[in-house]
Amino acid sequence: MKIGRYVLALALFISAMMVFSNRGLIDNYVMREQLESLKRANQEIDNENRELRKVVYCLRTDLHYIEMVARNDLEMVKKGDLVYRSAR
Repeated sequence: MKIGRYVLALALFISAMMVFSNRGLIDNYVMREQLESLKRANQEIDNENRELRKVVYCLRTDLHYIEMVARNDLEMVKKGDLVYRSAR
């Protein structure tokens, strides 16, 4: 009987260590969730980088895009354009 109790206690201790230890099941689950979160963040950054590369390419090569950016973002006007200002 005493040996059975020791074996049961040892089995409970080993199973608790498998679940709650540093590399146990709970830690494994948390790390897997963090990995998925980091993968999603990396994918978002990759998509943003792809879009920024397109913008850089257009700014280097496309004169119409450069003109659009200058007019819309920088509020520049071309010589001969008529500018209307509204009172705010």
